[in-house]
Amino acid sequence: MLTVLLVVHLIVTLALIGMVLIQKSEGGALGIGGGGGGGGGGMGGFMTGRDTANMLTRTTGILAALFMCLSLAIAWYSGQTQEKGSILDSVPAQVETVPAPAADGAPNVPAVPQAPTAPVSQ
Repeated sequence: MLTVLLVVHLIVTLALIGMVLIQKSEGGALGIGGGGGGGGGGMGGFMTGRDTANMLTRTTGILAALFMCLSLAIAWYSGQTQEKGSILDSVPAQVETVPAPAADGAPNVPAVPQAPTAPVSQ
C-alpha cells in the first residue's frame, strides 16, 4: 500500500512541477515575463489566453491539494506500520571497561604532567 501511495505521490509531484513551469510568469518585478501579446488564440483557438490561465491555475490548485493529502496519508500510514517504542530501546547498553592492570600488578595511573621548561636567556 505504501508503495502505491509513493508512486502516486511521485506522479502528482511531477505533474505539479510541470504545471507550475508551464504557467506564464506575471513578471513585473524585474521586468521579465510576458507582457500582453494580444488576445485569443491559445491552444489552437479552443480557449482564450484568460481561459488557459484559469485552467492552469485551477489544475495547479487541485494538484497541490492532492500533494498535501498524499503527504499526510503517507505520513499516517508509515506511522501505523512501524512498531511502537523508542529508538533508545534498541541500542545495547554500554559496558564500562576498566583498563587492565600493569604487568607488575600496580594500577594503571596516568602520568602527572610536568611544568613546561623554557630556555634560559643570558
